Parts: sequence; structure tokens; C-alpha cells
Amino acid sequence: MNLPEAFINKYQKLLGDEFDEFLASFNNPVNHGFRVNPLKNQLPTDLDLTHPTPFSKWGYYGNVKGKSLNHQSGAVYSQEPSAMMVGEVAAPKPGQTVLDLCAAPGGKTTHLASFMQQEGLLVTNEIMGKRAKVLVENVERFGIKNALILNETPESIATSFPNFFDVVLVDAPCSGEGMFRKDPDAISYWSEEYPIKCADRQRTILKEAVKAIKPGGNLVYSTCTFAPEEDEQMIAWLLETYPQFEVVSIDKPAGVEDGRPEWANGNEELKKTARLFPHKVAGEGHFIAKLHLTEAIFPNKEVKKQRDSLTKEQRGYLNDFISEYLPGCPQSDFITFGDQVYVLNSETPDLNHLKVKRPGLQFGVFKKNRFEPSYALALTLNKESFSHCIEIDKEQWAKIVHGDTIKVENAEKYKGWVLLVCENQSVSFGKLVGETVKNYFPKGLRFAI
Repeated sequence: MNLPEAFINKYQKLLGDEFDEFLASFNNPVNHGFRVNPLKNQLPTDLDLTHPTPFSKWGYYGNVKGKSLNHQSGAVYSQEPSAMMVGEVAAPKPGQTVLDLCAAPGGKTTHLASFMQQEGLLVTNEIMGKRAKVLVENVERFGIKNALILNETPESIATSFPNFFDVVLVDAPCSGEGMFRKDPDAISYWSEEYPIKCADRQRTILKEAVKAIKPGGNLVYSTCTFAPEEDEQMIAWLLETYPQFEVVSIDKPAGVEDGRPEWANGNEELKKTARLFPHKVAGEGHFIAKLHLTEAIFPNKEVKKQRDSLTKEQRGYLNDFISEYLPGCPQSDFITFGDQVYVLNSETPDLNHLKVKRPGLQFGVFKKNRFEPSYALALTLNKESFSHCIEIDKEQWAKIVHGDTIKVENAEKYKGWVLLVCENQSVSFGKLVGETVKNYFPKGLRFAI
């Protein structure tokens, strides 16, 4: 790999005797990985689960095809192996309030949701509009019910959620040095000054992120770069600027090293942070720090809650659907955006003045004199939770994702909406007309096998 001369000189000085091994690692093959989805009721049956990663209890080495049942149904999520350690360090508990501030494409968000088990509020944010769209798709595919998806600035998040979150994850935009092997194009925009510019942006983000953490909460900061300016020096700055934080020790799998105080201000607390080097672990380069907020930094402010916004007529259509198809469904509040209806999490703040991509789980859409359930809802369900389910095979699944209709046997026992299930994975809703299943797989997501 053709690395910049300034990069080579920098790390030759920093790493000393281990530099040659570090440099050689850039010519090694990239390690691919995936996580299985614990929010689904069934593990995928046709994947090799014999090579677990040390970075996550749900993580494995291997490849997942994008045009596969496991990917389409959200049974798995492709993720670089060492990146899995970030979510494992954050490890939120069910019922907590959690923020993923720089979230796209969604790897960390889906990992956080795995810990939360559909309980609490997960606010996941991406400032770039196109990337926010990808984040929405991955959140919905994973079957997450408790996510509020925003397309906002850190400043706006801090204003709307003061002293609010139990866990805040800042997977900061960085110089990307740790991804050079995986994404050689990242080398083209690297320069000797680039880590310094990134560090300036990271400090701006962190100044807002800390305003959103409640006393007793945790901040997890991570990058995919080796640059001390963005790693140990960033945490040293954070501790000096906000003495209310203390560093939390991170459990480190074999090969994961302590942070290096000598690359910052010599503060020994920086050893509690974690560094992942590609010549030490089977993965790419990362830095992770976890900090605990011992007392409030800023005065507390009241956060107004969002309220249920359904009309009486809409509530009637929704209740009719739930009573027929979702027996035992817990009572929920809902919010409408135009004709779309979403499940409203009880912790959701007032959404005025926020750029909202999804205020909660997209439950469906109101049409003239009826309610139509969403694809996102289908991916949160299993065959035990929906009253009308039809098992389809892989050949029928291929027709569904392509947008075709299918014929089913013994259709007389069903009518109306059906949940299509393939190899125990929910894949979409359909509507039964005679023996034909009318296809409701989203047009924008259809593909050919």
C-alpha cells in the first residue's frame, strides 16, 4: 500500500520498534465481520457462526451478502470486527435514554439497540441528509422499535435534550487513518494537517455533546484513526475543560492496548482508554474512551414531552387493525406526520424545531377509510405476534423482494393482511386476494436475485 511519506515518518517516530510490524499490517487482508440481531426471534440458519470475534458477544468473522434473506430481513448486520468494540463499551441498559450523535450508516446504532432490547429511548442522529436516509433504512431493517431518528446539528441536539441522556456515543468524524487498509481511497484526502483540522471539529462536537448528558451518565468517544491529536489529546482536553468527568476503565480483549499518556499530556488516566492496532488485533484501527459524568456541568432545564396526535377517526382505524392482527399488542401512543403514523415513545421530547426523519417506529399510513401497515412494522414482528402469517420458501421470497405476486395454498383460512415469513424471518406484509398475495414490499428497496 502506498502510504503518504508524512504519515510514515509520523508513526515511525511515535511507534519506534513496533513501527515495522505496524507498517507491514497495511498489506494484510481486510477482516470482514457481522453481528447477529438479538432483537429477532430466530438466529440465521445458513451462516457460519464458528468464528466469533472477541469484540462483541453478537459478532462473528465472515461475509454477509447484501442480496440475501439474512440481510434483507435484518437478521444480521455487516460491520468491521474491531468497530464492534465501540458498542460493547457503551453497553446501554434496557430502559435508558441513549444518544448516538454521529450515527450513519447505523452500525453503532443497531449495536446499541441490541443492548436496549426495545426498551427506553434511542435517539440516533446524522447531520448529512443523504447519510441520514441510509441510517433510516438500517434502523428499520434491524427492526428497532424505540428509535427517534434525527437529521440535526449537535447544537440543536444539545438545546432540545439538556441533561437528558444516560449514555451519549460520539463516534466522531475523523481522519480515518485506521480505515486505510479497508478503504484505500481515504488516503487521498489525508495530509499532515488533516488530523488537526479533524480535532478542531471534534472539540466543537464534544462541547455540545456534553450538554446532553445527565449527571451520572456516560460519554463514549471513539474514532477510527491512530492520530493522537484526535485520540488521547482529545480526552486530555476534555478532562481539563470539564473536570466533572472521570475516565472509566475499559475491559480489553487480547491484543487491545491501553491508551498512551505520553502521546498527550502524560495523564496516567489515559491508560484506561483503548487502542486497537491492525498489527495487534484481527481488525482495523480504532480508539475508544469511556467517561463518567460525576455532577452536572450545566443548569437543568425542563424538557417538554411530545403528545399523542391521533384524531378519533384515526384511532378507530388503528384500533380495528390492532384488534384483528396484533392481539396482545401493548397500548401505545402515536404521532402523525401527514398521513404517516408512528409509535410515540413516552420519553420523546417536543419535536418542534427539529429535523425529524423518523419520530419513532413507522407503524403505517392512513388512507381513505382505512389503515395500511408499514414495511418497518413487518420487520419488528415474528409469526407469534401477528395473527395471519404465511410461510414462504426462498423461491417465493425472491419473487416478493423483486416486487412480484405469489400464489399460496390453503389461503381460505386467511383474509386481508398477512405477514410473510421465510425461514423464521419476517420479510414483508402482503395482502391476500383469493390465493394471490398482493405485494407490499417497498418499491424503492426491490431487487433481483
